[in-house]
Amino acid sequence: MTSSEPGLHTPDRVAPPAAGVPALDLRGVVKRFGSFTAVAGLDLEVPQGVVMGLLGPNGAGKSTTMKMLTAQSLADEGEIRILGHEIPAESKWARARMGVVPQHDNLDEELTVEQNLRMFSFLYRVPRARRREAIGRALRIAQLTDRGDALVEDLSGGMRRRLLIVRALLHRPELVLMDEPTVGLDPQVRQDLWGVIDALRQEGATVLMSTHYIEEAERLSDEVALMAAGRIVERGAPADLVARYAGTTVEEYLPDGEGIDALEARIRSHGFTTRRTGTTVSVLRAESLPQSLKDGLTVSLRRAGNLEDVFVTLTGESAE
Repeated sequence: MTSSEPGLHTPDRVAPPAAGVPALDLRGVVKRFGSFTAVAGLDLEVPQGVVMGLLGPNGAGKSTTMKMLTAQSLADEGEIRILGHEIPAESKWARARMGVVPQHDNLDEELTVEQNLRMFSFLYRVPRARRREAIGRALRIAQLTDRGDALVEDLSGGMRRRLLIVRALLHRPELVLMDEPTVGLDPQVRQDLWGVIDALRQEGATVLMSTHYIEEAERLSDEVALMAAGRIVERGAPADLVARYAGTTVEEYLPDGEGIDALEARIRSHGFTTRRTGTTVSVLRAESLPQSLKDGLTVSLRRAGNLEDVFVTLTGESAE
């Protein structure tokens, strides 16, 4: 058990946040490690009741931001408020209202599934009369109702990750922080975990989920905040961002005789955004390309615009 777990030192009473207070409010947050600035003037407001995907490549500052939200790391500059509580001054109050799903598995392997949940029901100060109900709910959400007596060491990787997530939900937190919850899992297990996050949305919880998986952010998030070099470069609903930056259609063109650099320069001179895709040039908003520009070009692929197009356009980096 580590200090990364919320609720270990929660106060006896927690004052409710004022109506309309954001679940998260970060203003001008800066975090440095020596000469390296991991978070560089981060502004992010997350309203209550939404799933917000914090999307970015490795090194963008996502995990550092998560550590500051749980007061494991202190900001060098700026202000952080969680449900109206100032961090780190009022961290105990904030931690009593949120659940944290760590990136790395720290389950107690020598205990059963139910024993792990029971132990954390004590730590989260779930009232005695509600503990059985809370554990049963967690098992249902994790799809582990028939594995309560199983030792954690005997669970599959996907089962362990589901248990790790619902462990943070025992006290019905108003805010759930998930730091790369599906990192390293195979695609089928990741999709199983998406169902757990969908269940949280249906219950009205606020979720901040950091990820570098494009399709995960696009599938799960009400909004995404695209992060690069320690700051938010854009945010919005995934469909709105795709419409704004990628358009309906993306077409990939072969350079043929003129060369890829010349082809890209020619298309950009007409005001269109491009990105390199191997040996082809991908053109965003291709539905608006004039026919005179298309004449003589060989289309190797035509597809719908997606969030990855947006991310690469705004950050110049691949999320994977």
